[in-house]
Amino acid sequence: MALFFRALACLVVVAITNAYGASVGNNADIYIANKVIAPDGFERSGVLAGTAAGVDVTGPLIRGFKGNRFRLNVINQLSDSSMLKTTSIHWHGFFQEGSSWADGPAFVTQCPIASGDSFLYDFRVPDQAGTFWYHAHLSTQYCDGLRGAFVVYDLLDPHRLRYLVDNDDTVITLADWVRISGYLHEHVLRVLQYHTVAPQAGLVPVPDSTLINGRGRYAGGPTVPLALIRVLWGIKYRFRLVSLSCDPNYTFSIDGHKMTIIEVDGVNTKPLEVDSIQIFAGQRYSFVLHANQRIANYWIRANPNLGTRGFEGGLNSAILRYYGAPNQDPTTTEGTSTNPLIETNLVPLRNAGAPGVPGVGNADVNINLAMAFDFPSLQFTINGAPWTSPTSPVLLQIISGASSAADLLPPGSVYALPRNKVVELSIPALAVGGPHPIHLHGHVFDVVRSAGSSTYNYRNPVRRDVVSTGTGSDNVTIRFKTDNPGPWFLHCHIDWHLEIGLAVVFAEDTASTARQRPPQSWSDLCPIYDSLTEEQKGGIV
Repeated sequence: MALFFRALACLVVVAITNAYGASVGNNADIYIANKVIAPDGFERSGVLAGTAAGVDVTGPLIRGFKGNRFRLNVINQLSDSSMLKTTSIHWHGFFQEGSSWADGPAFVTQCPIASGDSFLYDFRVPDQAGTFWYHAHLSTQYCDGLRGAFVVYDLLDPHRLRYLVDNDDTVITLADWVRISGYLHEHVLRVLQYHTVAPQAGLVPVPDSTLINGRGRYAGGPTVPLALIRVLWGIKYRFRLVSLSCDPNYTFSIDGHKMTIIEVDGVNTKPLEVDSIQIFAGQRYSFVLHANQRIANYWIRANPNLGTRGFEGGLNSAILRYYGAPNQDPTTTEGTSTNPLIETNLVPLRNAGAPGVPGVGNADVNINLAMAFDFPSLQFTINGAPWTSPTSPVLLQIISGASSAADLLPPGSVYALPRNKVVELSIPALAVGGPHPIHLHGHVFDVVRSAGSSTYNYRNPVRRDVVSTGTGSDNVTIRFKTDNPGPWFLHCHIDWHLEIGLAVVFAEDTASTARQRPPQSWSDLCPIYDSLTEEQKGGIV
């Protein structure tokens, strides 16, 4: 009966307002197409996801339940030759156990999908629930808009008694937006690399605006409508905060309200009350908000670490509106955060503890990932090697017989890991372009040393799939177990940094990976892609 009334409450709110946009279930066609849009008032062409009804800057919310099989058919209708016309989609945060071929990063687990073609991503989610997302994983394509939220609900959510409403309208996405396409930025970068020009301030694009649920304003621009999120006084809401960012991290807050964090990157946590959240590219947080303040309008704030900061004229903002409040902008003022999120205060709700023997260097496999920036070539490197996409995806190389790091391409960027071993990665901070949010595909990991801390915690560290490497003397350290065969990308989630080398691949249990049998449609991707002309691939500038 309690579940019935909770579901009824969610349906009532959906009937009143729909803040996020379109949504689809676990069996869906996802259309990818170009469209001229102006989410901040400035028109430009985007690379967008949608349904048969159309595409939009907020890709459709994908929804399902723990235990579901997801069959997501990506239909590529890209036609703008000034941008890439091929694509691939990564389902961020999902383990893809037994289905590494469906993970999505181009030239790691697949060849891109040609324009006019489609590809069915077919994978199961047996034991994960929480807040995830999806995005293009080819070059810097997701910076042009191909990104959206993905929620897996758990009917037995251990936090279910803490909130009443959890639906499409409690999803909040944060994204950066630039006025010219990411591919044009990439083209300029390649010219600079070819001519070995010293890096300038404009090497990596600076965002023009922050989009909250696909809406935002830029400095000096028009007063376009901001995203509006409505709440009913007295109700407790589960909000799902998702960073779709290509670069900035954001300090997120809601005037006059506290937030109780209950989930991080798909992992339930012990409740932690905060008044602001620093969120990095690719990260997600669920928090409970009790709508118990005066009936009014309140600013939702997402202050970026780069680009135009502050909130003058509605920059970097959205609106939280109580039912019964007037239809006007908030007049609330920004308070001083006295209880910000500190990563080391986050504790997994269940099964806390890093794998393996506690102690620095006591894992079965210990690897130091030394990030650097090579100024003459304008490339990031890890342990001296820049990631460059191979012509044959790493997964195809493994299935074709390659098994050791020496055999796998690109040279110096693929690490072969044995099965069922504990791996400890230490990642010293890199000042250039930092702090860097590092994401590992195919796993969550335990952060035994966080940015801003010199303490190692093997007893109950935060567990997540994107971590900031911090600054200065930080030496972020993570652990995971190699219990999921496949080639798993580890990379900076600042997409511009990935594009110029900040990545490696962990080829986990290559013998088991080689026995995986992707569908014929996967095998067809590379021959089709390899037959394309440069015009058919797009990116003609």
